[in-house]
Amino acid sequence: MTLLDRARSGDKGAGVTTDEIRRAAAEEGIDADKLRRLVASGRVVIPRNVASEALLTPVGECIRTRVNANIGTSADYADIDEEIEKARVAVRHGADTVMDLSTGGDLDEMLKKVRAAIDVPVGTVPIYRAVCGGGGRALPDITSDDLFNAVRNHAQHGVDFMTIHAGVNRESFDCLASGDRILSVVSRGGALTIAWMQHHEAENPFYAEFDYLLEIAREYDVTISLGDGMRPGCIADANDHAMFAEIIALGRLVKRSRAAGVQCMVEGPGHIPMDGIEYGVRTAKSLCDSAPLYLLGPLVTDLAPGYDHIAGAIGGAIAGMHGADFLCMMTPAEHLALPTIDDIREGTIITRIAAHAIDLVKPGVRNHAQSMDRQMAIARKNLDWTAQFECAIDGTRARSIHNARGSGGDACSMCGEICAIKVTRDALEEKG
Repeated sequence: MTLLDRARSGDKGAGVTTDEIRRAAAEEGIDADKLRRLVASGRVVIPRNVASEALLTPVGECIRTRVNANIGTSADYADIDEEIEKARVAVRHGADTVMDLSTGGDLDEMLKKVRAAIDVPVGTVPIYRAVCGGGGRALPDITSDDLFNAVRNHAQHGVDFMTIHAGVNRESFDCLASGDRILSVVSRGGALTIAWMQHHEAENPFYAEFDYLLEIAREYDVTISLGDGMRPGCIADANDHAMFAEIIALGRLVKRSRAAGVQCMVEGPGHIPMDGIEYGVRTAKSLCDSAPLYLLGPLVTDLAPGYDHIAGAIGGAIAGMHGADFLCMMTPAEHLALPTIDDIREGTIITRIAAHAIDLVKPGVRNHAQSMDRQMAIARKNLDWTAQFECAIDGTRARSIHNARGSGGDACSMCGEICAIKVTRDALEEKG
């Protein structure tokens, strides 16, 4: 039985709450039977391969907003040791999961090392292995068997969740071709899938043979992350027919996944203006029966290269307010280059800030999130710098800035003796 099967067994009157759900609930601070019901309904997933010892990390409704960090080699820069350090840095700074998106060097060795280096769930995009995993074959020579073998290879390596672009099918491709997008497809997995379909004049194997994909996922209890291959790559392309044609297809695949006892979540759009985010998120949630929603961004402007992690965090915070559950970190290098270790650290922290801002208004977790901000407020009221640094998302940086420019007194060097908090406190003490 898969985790989803076991969670559902309690719905048949047995009252079963599995050990892994009980432990995940204790860590999350949620009632164990409530978590079981959320998992059974598909509104929460707990990605964990049967061959994995990853931390139990629920994602979805009434759960803290999760943050994923992307790492991975490229054909131009394939330093495995550096990518492993990026993974460690991301987890150290609060990433809940890590995706290995490697496309260069020894892909199996990279995946093996990242799986051993960190204890959080690991995700992948198997089509990258099928296309970039060696053998020297061109894309037209890749068979459907090669695609499914890549999925099985990653499952055998203990991968906990996989992005599968099964919604990139002939229907959504036709919508793309008949539309007027400026940037047709910016998803690598989506683009590779479209190219394969065009070369072979055939349906996407992951869509046409989705039941076979589910067999593999069920065997290893892998969570399927239904990829957004048609996500808009610029503001002008946001919320168009191709994007929604894919989401409609993903909604059908969500139902098939759940019926097969396979956990699944849905990935969401790239570039969306702020006034279009609520519509996109709520529509995706509705069409996909409230499956956990995993977003890259959305970026709220195209004009921020070098600062796309901030543009993405703005969009992510708005999206989370309307139902997004899982944010994929972006770095200052987005759209520009392979990120450095420092880029990964900064991107992770910026996305954690967005995730916490969501949690302040998210049902089921906002009381805890608000209590954390209250602790910071009290520390500031008392001018207790040690407590402030302990409360801060990045206390190390906060301490460094304060100490480098310290005033030597209770207040910071910005205000000194005319600190508003200090002056008002003294006046209130004098009054009463």
